[in-house]
Amino acid sequence: MKITKLDKASRIAILDCMGAKSRESILVVSDVNKRKIGLSLFNNAVALGLYALYVEMKPGNINGEEPPEHIAGLMKQFDIVLCPTTKSLTHTDARRNASASGVRIATFPGITEDVMIRGLGADYKKIAARTMKLKKILEKGKEIRVITALGTDISFRIAGRKVIPSSGLFLKKGESGNLPTGETYLAPVEGTANGVFIVDGSMAGLGLIKNTNIRIEVKDGYAEKITGGVIAQKLVKMLDSVGRDARNIAEFGVGTNDTARLSGILLEDEKVMGTIHIALGNNKSMGGSVNVPIHLDGVVKKPTVYMDGKLLMKNGKLIGIE
Repeated sequence: MKITKLDKASRIAILDCMGAKSRESILVVSDVNKRKIGLSLFNNAVALGLYALYVEMKPGNINGEEPPEHIAGLMKQFDIVLCPTTKSLTHTDARRNASASGVRIATFPGITEDVMIRGLGADYKKIAARTMKLKKILEKGKEIRVITALGTDISFRIAGRKVIPSSGLFLKKGESGNLPTGETYLAPVEGTANGVFIVDGSMAGLGLIKNTNIRIEVKDGYAEKITGGVIAQKLVKMLDSVGRDARNIAEFGVGTNDTARLSGILLEDEKVMGTIHIALGNNKSMGGSVNVPIHLDGVVKKPTVYMDGKLLMKNGKLIGIE
């Protein structure tokens, strides 16, 4: 069997990132759009001598939509679950319940072959070290302020919130995250975010921002006004299909993957070093209280970030973190 670049990426995911051991079982949950990647993960798991099962469903409609109940049940019965899907299963009860059962889970929302090959060729030991260093810094913080030359100026409280490092190494029971990965993130305290953020990188479900940036005005934790042409109208429609809590300021994250590039695939875009992202909707998976079936991240390029008035990032460059 000739080992392709996709095979190599699949094996890195299984062996290095998930730490799969002999006699462990792997479930691959995919959909018709991501069949080639799903089957690559499955076939390489089998070739490596692991017990594996491949299940396929129809693509979800939005990020955060629950998979069918029988698939959610299956997810709790394996040592490792890999989810290369069109829409994200990261912020679902199915993923949370499986993690609580001790399953190690990697989600690959919107994954493409290019992103898989490029992203899983990274040095995850370096990414993990960078990600953990940033986690320790953010754990000491009380308030974040983000500004950019385009007009972003938003602040929110982070005191007491769990800081989550997505290092790309999910080796212990119950650990989960995206692959490819490289980010440190948290849920801002509900109701505390105020200001404006300009999404100029990419937006989950909508792709790269090319012509008109999305301007999101935030008051007391909710995105009250969203403008920016056709792409902004599409975002509003997605949010309004779920309801008021879809506009909750759900996440603040910092990319730590130095090999990731803006591609229009949010899975990769939010990991790009030199960017931050702010998400709307569900924050239940990161210790918040808002549980709605939507989670949409907006990537902001070249941000300057202050934590408690101290410079953490200047025009996209992390201060004191290699």
